Amino acid sequence: MVSRYLEIFREKSDVEQFLNYCQYPLRKTIRYNSLKINKQEFEKVMNENGFKIKRIKDINIGYEIIEMPKKPTLGSTLEYMKGYYHIQSKSSMIPPLMLAPSENDVVLDMAAAPGGKTTEMAQLMSNRGLIMAVERSRCRTKSLQSNINRLGVLNTVIVRTDSVNLRKMNFNFDKILLDAPCSGEGIMYKDPSRKQKTSPADLKQFALNQLKLIETAFNLLKDGGRLVYSTCSIGPEEDEFIINYAVTELGMKVIKNVSFNYSNGIKEFNGISFEESVSQCIRIYPHIHNTEGFFICQLEKE
Repeated sequence: MVSRYLEIFREKSDVEQFLNYCQYPLRKTIRYNSLKINKQEFEKVMNENGFKIKRIKDINIGYEIIEMPKKPTLGSTLEYMKGYYHIQSKSSMIPPLMLAPSENDVVLDMAAAPGGKTTEMAQLMSNRGLIMAVERSRCRTKSLQSNINRLGVLNTVIVRTDSVNLRKMNFNFDKILLDAPCSGEGIMYKDPSRKQKTSPADLKQFALNQLKLIETAFNLLKDGGRLVYSTCSIGPEEDEFIINYAVTELGMKVIKNVSFNYSNGIKEFNGISFEESVSQCIRIYPHIHNTEGFFICQLEKE
């Protein structure tokens, strides 16, 4: 698996920096919840509790934790229990912001648990419109429901099923978020064994499932609707290959990112060249952008 990174980064020094950076924890980030508290009051309360926070430059609902007290922990404060904020990586805040659901939209979250992105979309929609949050795991559905309740989300319906099953029903959505199940190559700092434990055969299985999911999303999306596809992986097999399929086989259009300044998608991998617009997707690397590794792309159904 590690040898693949030379194909992705091209330079050995970049591979070394990436793997080295993945050994250390990242700075904590949180998303303040405007459904429960306004920004000024939130900043005041956090400072009073001994948390020094700083707004994330390109994410107006996100904050970095610069300093925090020994007690309480970030996940055990009264403010956390009240739903004033959610612990969420900077990278994972970006897909909902890129999708930009409105108060009038009917939105599908195809792999919703544990609910960080679902509840962020509800926040962006001011608890209006409708979100269908789909999760097939009974255990993970519990965490999804817990976060929805804690954060005061009212516009979301939880459906416990595999998203592929929605094709049997007469559903259409204005916008879809597909944060696809993946190998997690971008979050190795949480589990260093990911460097060795994922095999090429595992990647193939992930990719086959991702192809099935993006085709399902295409069929559920209204004409002119928008889809944001994301993974916490830097593997092209799970990223550009999937978007290339959506463009060349499904006829979807890549919407160029103009809001976030990150690395571009790669143009070819293992001798396979991707359709030119695929490079307009964004890649986020821990050693370059100081946050979790992520891949994000917005598509439109023409």
